[in-house]
Amino acid sequence: MIQTIVVGLVAWIYVVYLLRRSQLTFFNFLVGSVGMFILMMVLFQPVLTVPLSKAVAAVTGAIGELTGTFYSYYQYSLVFIRHGSDSISLYVDYECSGIIEIFAFTSLLWFFPLYSLAEKFVVNIIGIIWIFASNIIRMTAICLLVYFFGNDVFFFAHAIFGRIIFYVLSIILFFYVFTRAQILKQKVGKFKYGDVSQSTA
Repeated sequence: MIQTIVVGLVAWIYVVYLLRRSQLTFFNFLVGSVGMFILMMVLFQPVLTVPLSKAVAAVTGAIGELTGTFYSYYQYSLVFIRHGSDSISLYVDYECSGIIEIFAFTSLLWFFPLYSLAEKFVVNIIGIIWIFASNIIRMTAICLLVYFFGNDVFFFAHAIFGRIIFYVLSIILFFYVFTRAQILKQKVGKFKYGDVSQSTA
């Protein structure tokens, strides 16, 4: 297993090096970000998933305790919700932890050509905090729906409503970090998007 990882890592670095030397920006971005995501999932996902799941459960549970609606056993990555005489436990696994989205964002960012090294560090930290907070909002919304409307709405709350909230917030992040940055830094003729006036020759 370790040998396979080492060989894959060396091969990935070599291909990225060749693509960068050849100035094939798009393929460098594609191969680099995909390869980095795979390597992060293999190397870091088993290590970071449990602490991140516990953190999500702890912060969500703290919000629940403040509002008196639900609470968590963060040591076990569980959020406990009670509705009348019914109760349900929500387990925060690796899919609910947000680690996949964090790795995807990080991988895309570090091979996105429009930021400097220092900017990537700052944007990466902001992006991780944003994704974590978005996941907390998603989890809180799910718990509140179950608390007020009972276990019958759990599937809707978890599979539909919660995902809509999380993906909308993620789209906002990706728009500002990638799409908007691309537009702002792309010159169209003598006019740059975001300028007040058109430059003259």
